[in-house]
Formats: sequence, structure tokens, C-alpha cells
Amino acid sequence: MENRHLEGKTAWITGSSRGIGREIAARLARCGARVVLHGSSAAAPKVAGASLALPAIADEIRAAHGVDAMYVYGDLSQAAVVKTLAAQIRERFGDIDILVNNAGGDIGVKGVAAANAGKPERNDALFIGEDDLHTILERNLMTCILACREVVPGMIERKRGWVVNVGSVDGTVGNIERAIYSTAKAAVHEYTRCLAGLLRPHGVYANAVAPGGTLSERFKVSRPIDEAMMGSPAGGSLERYGWPLEIARAVEFLVSEGASYISGQVLRVDGGRQLWPA
Repeated sequence: MENRHLEGKTAWITGSSRGIGREIAARLARCGARVVLHGSSAAAPKVAGASLALPAIADEIRAAHGVDAMYVYGDLSQAAVVKTLAAQIRERFGDIDILVNNAGGDIGVKGVAAANAGKPERNDALFIGEDDLHTILERNLMTCILACREVVPGMIERKRGWVVNVGSVDGTVGNIERAIYSTAKAAVHEYTRCLAGLLRPHGVYANAVAPGGTLSERFKVSRPIDEAMMGSPAGGSLERYGWPLEIARAVEFLVSEGASYISGQVLRVDGGRQLWPA
């Protein structure tokens, strides 16, 4: 029998039109939560293997898990857009109990339809284009901060709520390539710690998950894939890529009773690839 421990709660998962975010939404719905999907538009994402538009994903979740689901769309790096989308959610579902800030990615100004699924042509600390620089910082860091600013004050008032920010193992180590993405994700980790400290007196949780290489649709089309790393979560070696379900399970844990005394943490979900202090 499924554990419906999130029955009666509303979860907003940003960046949930594909990949890890979509899997997190499905997982929280499986646990009984009403879920709110989000994408930059209602249309299907332009990434190989991710053909469903937001309305179809919402229908799929309703049918599979017996919960209500809605979708919103827009640019979360714009404060006015975040405010409008949050108002739409509250109008339909009431209070937002769980906020998962998954929107992000090493995606430049041309978007995921560009070569290498949107990675900037120059992707280092100095020579990345200025438009790409701003886009990556806004897509990963500002979306997280603005969504928290809009949603978390209500959690403080109710003295109940859970925030899970999706960082990256790239945010724990220097990278010659992906430099600005690494910088933005490191900032997400630190923002999570700062937020958790602020929320301690109010009984509101803030944690981050930091995935390693994970087999989302975009991951598969944005780099060469090592076939030797295509192991299964069912067992065997941890020297493999992760699967979106494994990230979703970590998020589920952080919004469960099992994490009742955990806040301000960055949980790496990478099969033990990184073994130094976070």
C-alpha cells in the first residue's frame, strides 16, 4: 500500500515539465499531495524524449495517483510573474505547503532548443557571453530566491512548511567548464543555509538536494553518454549515473516525518562520487 503521508498538502514544483522536476511532482503526488506543475510555457519542452505539454502531464498525474494537479507557466526570474503564479495556485488550492525550487540548468540565453541542449558556447569563468551569464544566474539563483520570497512568508505565518532547493554537485567544486552554473548552484546551497537559519524559530524547513549526473532527457542529449555508467537503481554498482526517481525519493524524504529534525542541509545524491565535506 502506498504511503500517502502528504495527503492534504499542496506542493509547487518549479521546472517540472520534464526530467527531475517532473519525477519529483509524480513522486509527491504518489504520496498524496496536490501538485502544481510549472514550466516556462504550457507547450511541450523542446528536448528529445520529453514530448508532453503541461496540461497532459497534469492529466497523467491525476489519473495515475488520484490527486488533483494544476499547472502554471512563466519566467520565474521576474518577481511580478512569480507573484501572479503564486496567486493562481492559492486561488485554486489555498496555501502552498511544499515549495521545490527545481527550475534551473546550465542553459544559456538561446534556450534548450539550441545546440548541446542550450549550453553556452563559451562556458567558463571569463569568456562566457554576457547574456548567457545573466541568464544562467537568473535561471538558477534568482528563480529560487524570488519563489521563496513569495511563498515562505505564508509558511512563517502558519508555522508550517517545507522548502527543498535543487542545487548540484557542480556547486561544491570548481569547474573550468560550467563555471557560472557551478557558481549559481553554490549560491543556491548557501542561500538555503541562510534561509534555514531564518526559519528555525518558525518550524519551517529549508534543505537542498545536490544531484550528481542524472539521466534526464536533457542530460542525455547535452553530452556524450558513457554506456558503462548506465546501471540500474535496482542494485549493483554505485559507479553509474543517477536516475530522476532517486532525486525524487530524496526530496520526498526531506518533506517527510523522517526529516523532522533536519534543516539547512545540502544532501548530495550522487552515489558517493563526492566524498569531501559539503
